[in-house]
Amino acid sequence: MAWLVLIISGVLEAVWATALGKSDGFTRLAPTVVFGVAIAASMAGLAYAMRTLPVGTAYAVWVGIGASLTVVYAMATGTEPASLLKIVFLLMIVGGVVGLKLVH
Repeated sequence: MAWLVLIISGVLEAVWATALGKSDGFTRLAPTVVFGVAIAASMAGLAYAMRTLPVGTAYAVWVGIGASLTVVYAMATGTEPASLLKIVFLLMIVGGVVGLKLVH
């Protein structure tokens, strides 16, 4: 159960990071509200997962999922240019996350 909560929390990290960028310094209400709800839920899920998973592993997986999805979303929406090297490095992050799960 901790792994599932951690994965969902990682997805929520991507949501709050994206909302933070769209909030325009917390001047836009909707993205600011999404940011607040998503960061609270993401942190709560990370804290829950850390009750049974090692802190280093849980944090690395959480950050890896959130960072990867944030970049993929930005590339998919055209707000960040895609390149072969970016995709290769994202795959390396994903591989590291999967590796941490396999060795736990």
